[in-house]
Amino acid sequence: MSALHRSPLHERHAALGAKLAAFSGWEMPLEYAGGGVLKEHAAVREAVGVFDVSHLGKARVRGAGAAEFVNSCLSNDLGRIGAGQAQYTLCCDESGGVVDDLIAYRFADDDVFLIPNAANTAEVVRRLAAAAPAGLTVTDEHQAYAILAVQGPASADVLGKLGLPTGHDYMSFTTAALTGADLIVCRTGYTGEHGYELVVPWDDAGAVWDAIAGAGVRPCGLGARDTLRTEMGYPLHGQELSLDISPVQARSGWAVGWSKPAFWGREALLAEKTRGPRRVLRGLELTGRGVPRGHMPVYAGADLIGETTSGTFSPTKKVGIALALLDTAAGISDGDVVEVDIRGRRVAANVVKPPFVQPAVR
Repeated sequence: MSALHRSPLHERHAALGAKLAAFSGWEMPLEYAGGGVLKEHAAVREAVGVFDVSHLGKARVRGAGAAEFVNSCLSNDLGRIGAGQAQYTLCCDESGGVVDDLIAYRFADDDVFLIPNAANTAEVVRRLAAAAPAGLTVTDEHQAYAILAVQGPASADVLGKLGLPTGHDYMSFTTAALTGADLIVCRTGYTGEHGYELVVPWDDAGAVWDAIAGAGVRPCGLGARDTLRTEMGYPLHGQELSLDISPVQARSGWAVGWSKPAFWGREALLAEKTRGPRRVLRGLELTGRGVPRGHMPVYAGADLIGETTSGTFSPTKKVGIALALLDTAAGISDGDVVEVDIRGRRVAANVVKPPFVQPAVR
């Protein structure tokens, strides 16, 4: 087994008493001593928290026609945004399965920066590099940059006091400097709250983290990040999206440029959209006691109709919530009642349309 990668902030996490665990080939903090998932979750919903998400991938496509090339490969329509804007998009294979979901940052027509998921970065880079025409370069910059996510209703106030720009629109970015480091300040996040993601040169991450922590921001781990994203119904690759779960099934068709002449998986996805998917992702809110997890059976009466993909206890709503792929043939609609089999005990749940908590992103 190969050694786990470590963030440039690893020693700081250890000094804070973080509970560390393997995640996508990286050793990352799940939660911190004196906090825990519930307090960290609440900090982001009510004030502000900072996450080290340096495990996320970083890649760059450069050269004449870079944006046009990326647009011919990835699902969303990059032509809808201009320089200084970001876009959620999907890298699909020819079957319509999802290799990865990622954010594309359009710096210029000849410069596109990508942030894929940690475990899929090498594969995304490989596919793009294999398809790139002469004159374009596709580089894996996974450990050239760290990423710090500052999230919560007080995030703009905190970063503003540190001298960083905060007034730009959601899904846009600008450049700035902090503690002598050149940053990309992105109005993006994975929590549903107003927030920012700071792309920082790897060797400067410690000084930037110290400045943010010194402003009174609570460090938060990947445990809270997961409860926050699940409350929003945001997909996690490998659970709600995968090579076996298409964007049509995952109700992520809004991230597909259906009218584009070309993108990977276009024909398969158009065909699936036309005939209708065999299963579809829905939200489940438990009405009985229990905490659902992924891969738990879901029933309508005596019929097995699907399984959960993610599940957790919602710290905000104080109930169990889950995302689940349900067979369309079962005719289940929002407002119906189903049952989740939690370790041999069936618990009733209302079928709902995520998000489970009203997002504050704006």
